[in-house]
Amino acid sequence: MLEFIKTINGWAWGAPMLLLISITGLYLTLGLKAYPIRNIKRGFVYLWVNREGKGQGEISGFNALMTSLSATIGTGNIAGVATAIASGGPGALFWMWLIALLGMATKYAEAVLAVHYRERNEKGQYVGGPMYYIRNGLGPKFRWMALLFAFFGMLAGFGIGNGVQANSVADALHGGFGIPEWVTGVAIAVLVGLVLLGGIRRISEVAGKLVPFMAIAYILGGLILLVVFADRVPQAVELILHHAFNPTAAMGGFAGAAVWAAIRFGVARGVFSNEAGLGSAPIAHAAAQTDSPVRQGSIAMLGTFIDTIIICTITGLVIVASGAWQLCPPEIAECVAGKGLSGANLTSAAFALGLPGIGNYIVTLGLAIFAFTTIIGWSFYGEKCTEYLFGVKSVPIFRIIWVLAIPIGATRELDVAWLIADTLNAMMALPNLVALLLLSPVVFKLTKSFLNHGSEPASK
Repeated sequence: MLEFIKTINGWAWGAPMLLLISITGLYLTLGLKAYPIRNIKRGFVYLWVNREGKGQGEISGFNALMTSLSATIGTGNIAGVATAIASGGPGALFWMWLIALLGMATKYAEAVLAVHYRERNEKGQYVGGPMYYIRNGLGPKFRWMALLFAFFGMLAGFGIGNGVQANSVADALHGGFGIPEWVTGVAIAVLVGLVLLGGIRRISEVAGKLVPFMAIAYILGGLILLVVFADRVPQAVELILHHAFNPTAAMGGFAGAAVWAAIRFGVARGVFSNEAGLGSAPIAHAAAQTDSPVRQGSIAMLGTFIDTIIICTITGLVIVASGAWQLCPPEIAECVAGKGLSGANLTSAAFALGLPGIGNYIVTLGLAIFAFTTIIGWSFYGEKCTEYLFGVKSVPIFRIIWVLAIPIGATRELDVAWLIADTLNAMMALPNLVALLLLSPVVFKLTKSFLNHGSEPASK
């Protein structure tokens, strides 16, 4: 079964998928005349103005972004970046940057369409996302594609948003504090269950408080380390740029990597981290209290900027500048087998080199909080996909299964969890990317109308 999943994963994240993600982001960036990249400041202004909510919806624009960030800022920022560098070399970080810049336009377009085509469910709540803008924007002939997205979105949540997160936390707490994996799994399950009882409003409230705190704390810790390694940062940047286009030779605990590996792992882990193109974030933004798809899209694109351009960059620079990516301590079992550090262990080693005694705890605690918020954020995505497929009565059943899956994920092998999550992400992204390309004229029209007249045509 593992070999079969590896085969599917190799196809799913092969050249065609990476090309589709890149072309979609590039096409939207050019069609929008680089609006997302040129208007980052505008996005932050809209975020501040709409922090209390304005217009119809379930949660404020600020909390919609925090819910989205709660799902994106997770193990991808700590373990994902490290895995990309361990597998593709320092050059993988460059490709993460590039896909993030293009991904800002993708995330913007997703949120614009989500708000424009959203509708009310049986309880009168606003719901939206790829399944709705595929069905309402492309018509009945594409209903199968909406169902496909919802199906894979429901399943993908158990990988990217549940199993991988619980597994990474359990592994980190076991290594850092000796806590058994099953204990961590049960504890997370109980906390998540308590949050899910309150629905989207409770999720957004928790995210609105935890996400800013954890992001700022992690960024400050990373910046302190970059100051410690200040003399090595220029060389680290040079390594990243050089190995983005040249193979990385084997050195220390690093086995070496071709340029294709840097591109593949950089793009795949970048998408895993910021989720631009997956279609997950627009599910949260569709619930925002807003009267403008473009304003909410401008807020949504900040998620990719904050997640990858800021947080992933700090993690990657610390790993490369510290030299941890080349380390292979003999006490690490993987190193005895001829492999270097990877995942959260690599990031933890990098932080420990700069801040001995406390650096590894920063990573461990940061990972625990990041993963917890990702689990509650992705639970909302999963339940909305489930609701689309089976109706609102299926949501309580989904929540029970979601909570029970956490301890199971916490005790599984990390490599298997990453592999399954990666594969499901690709299956989920495919119908969404096709829909974004087909509906791009709507995004361009709404943006042009807003910039020219200060408003968009009425939502569907």
